[in-house]
Amino acid sequence: MTAHPAAPSGYVFDNDSPHSDRHHASLEEGLDPLTLGHLREAGVAPGMRCLEIGAGAGSISRALLRMVSPGGTVTATDIKPGRIAPEPGLTALAHDVVTDPLPEEAYDVVVARLVLQHLPERRAVLRRLVRALVPGGLLQVDEFDAGHEPCLLAPSPDDALLYERFTTAKAALMRAGGGDPTWGRRAPAALREAGLTGLRIRPHVLVRAPGTPALGLQLHHLAHLAPRLREGGFDPAELDRLGAIMRSPDFAAATGVLYSVQGRRPAPASSLPTPLSTPCSEAT
Repeated sequence: MTAHPAAPSGYVFDNDSPHSDRHHASLEEGLDPLTLGHLREAGVAPGMRCLEIGAGAGSISRALLRMVSPGGTVTATDIKPGRIAPEPGLTALAHDVVTDPLPEEAYDVVVARLVLQHLPERRAVLRRLVRALVPGGLLQVDEFDAGHEPCLLAPSPDDALLYERFTTAKAALMRAGGGDPTWGRRAPAALREAGLTGLRIRPHVLVRAPGTPALGLQLHHLAHLAPRLREGGFDPAELDRLGAIMRSPDFAAATGVLYSVQGRRPAPASSLPTPLSTPCSEAT
């Protein structure tokens, strides 16, 4: 794997932004229990070799290392992996999954959370991730469908409209950067088209209300995107009002649906067991 010097220019949420600590903390608190719970249920166990792409601050990779120890290893990749502290069994690598190679048939488990929806080349990357699995290996992809993030409560009807204008603008910025904010709903079909079998699909919706990690993530998005939102027509007073709305005890909204999708790379036909008896049509 080779280093990549910087994040793509269109990437909406840089791993090294001034607000990324808040971003990673909200993801860890809000989504890690879901991601890790599904991996445990799938049988991730000691001795396995794991890969996480777009590992961010590394919370999933560190938890995976605990699951596969003793004897297992975890490789955590990101374009900017500086927030991931290496330790025995855990390797952090600078790697662009779009352009840099991955070893083939090298991992028992591959995890990609909130990565592929940001990449215009997501289907080609998905095929590369499948090739990185050993036969029988597990791929888990967790992606949001942010096509519908309704405001459930707001201090006033105008506040609800302002919040919905913000979520629409956020999705448009993601599309402008080559992402697909609704790709979560297409992830199951994409995994099947990439050749995986035994698909398991779990949808989750979280509530954004004061004090919740899901709202913390949305507040991070507001702060991170503020310059581009101003360029797109939001004035400073509207951005300040959005922050106040979301912090109000009278506010609640739903996230889009988070789809956690698992599939396995099938074993090649040549490795299947030979039938114990001859079919009747071929009997002599």
